[in-house]
Amino acid sequence: MTRSPATPGGTLVLDSEGLAKAVLRDRAVTAWLTLARADDQRVITSAATLVEVVHPRINRPALEWTLSRLVVEPVTDEIARHAAALLNNAGLHGHKYAIDAMLGATALAAPGPVTVLTSDPDDLTSLCGTRATVIKI
Repeated sequence: MTRSPATPGGTLVLDSEGLAKAVLRDRAVTAWLTLARADDQRVITSAATLVEVVHPRINRPALEWTLSRLVVEPVTDEIARHAAALLNNAGLHGHKYAIDAMLGATALAAPGPVTVLTSDPDDLTSLCGTRATVIKI
């Protein structure tokens, strides 16, 4: 795979789709993870993301193996407050966008530059603005 202009630079962040595709060993996500590891970058997700990913049909051993290779960041009071501020600034409602906002706040708290792999690029771009590179997967 050739490097995209938006290669991971500091932290690679996986949303629920990114994590689910990592569990399934999707080629594109696997390539991003390989690049991140080769560059000795952190790969993270939010603890809130696990709520979206865990379901009865997921391959639990594959999920646990994938989680062992990244950092699951907790949703602290500080992250929750930042997520609420991101929602407010974007004019979005927490009920529909809460998990994306927690992921966005987690991404913005990580060492930069930050790249977010997501199935919702519009939502994450609205929340993070230009402070993170958002890539649709």
